[in-house]
Amino acid sequence: MGIWAAIGVLLPFTFYYWLWTYPQTWVDLCGKGRDPSKVMAQVSYLLKAIQFISFFSVASLSWPPPLYFWPLIIVGQFLNLRVYQLLGEFGVYYGMRFGKSIPWVKEFPYGYVRDPQYVGSILSILACLSWLPIQYILLWCLGYVFMMHLESKEDPATRAKPLC
Repeated sequence: MGIWAAIGVLLPFTFYYWLWTYPQTWVDLCGKGRDPSKVMAQVSYLLKAIQFISFFSVASLSWPPPLYFWPLIIVGQFLNLRVYQLLGEFGVYYGMRFGKSIPWVKEFPYGYVRDPQYVGSILSILACLSWLPIQYILLWCLGYVFMMHLESKEDPATRAKPLC
């Protein structure tokens, strides 16, 4: 396994772990006048770009993809887009952990799929099984499973206090 590709795959998860575990440090680092969720989104876009560069550095792309690609990528991306539609940027990018009030969502896929954004991401990665070495697929999926486990234990007492 190429070490740089593995680091590229894992980099976003270390960032998310830090922000979930120590949200106040992120709020303080962002400072007054900068929304921590918006800054997290911007950094996350950069880290996702690094992840995709890592993907292409080890991928062997071929066309057409296998038949299983289409249902996995369509369902996976549908779940991701639906979560973003329902929660918005503040809900997706840890607004609650940064002291924002995020309304509870009950619409599909919530109530039907546990952790729908992560499930959607895992399905999308599994769609690429014919293009990526299995160790990268497993590493990427383990990152999402780790985050699902981490985020299942949210303690409201550890939420950040917004800067005034």
